[in-house]
Amino acid sequence: MGKSNRYERLYTQINDLLKKSNNIEARMCSIVAVLHHKVEYNFWTGFYCLTDGKLIVKTYQGPVACMELKKDTGVCWAAINRNETIVVPDVEQFPGHIACDSRSKSEIVIPLRNNNGDIVGVLDVDSKDLNSFDEEDAEWLEKIVDLVYKIDNK
Repeated sequence: MGKSNRYERLYTQINDLLKKSNNIEARMCSIVAVLHHKVEYNFWTGFYCLTDGKLIVKTYQGPVACMELKKDTGVCWAAINRNETIVVPDVEQFPGHIACDSRSKSEIVIPLRNNNGDIVGVLDVDSKDLNSFDEEDAEWLEKIVDLVYKIDNK
């Protein structure tokens, strides 16, 4: 089965799950759980959220995470500062990469926007393999992350 078909199924599953709650944190938890357990190359899956100008870990699955990411350093801050999704085929080649776990080899980070379009955090996904993520992952993960604040479960 192709990557697009898998993501289409995951999107539908996540969208149906999120209809059960308007709580933003519960919605983030459900997204993380589904993505972490249904995509075999996801080694660490979680949200970092902006709190008082700091990027703090929220919900995640995988090994212990960095609790706070140094400002303007690493892939997560780069996604926020550039206002775009960032795909990193090899984290060793990304200037200022923050190694919360040395087993991480590739990464994708998607900005999380509230209903006003303001970036309030990021979805961060790491893989133990090089080149795990591509534009197809980016496209689908952006759609999935957009569901966090899409509250229309009537």
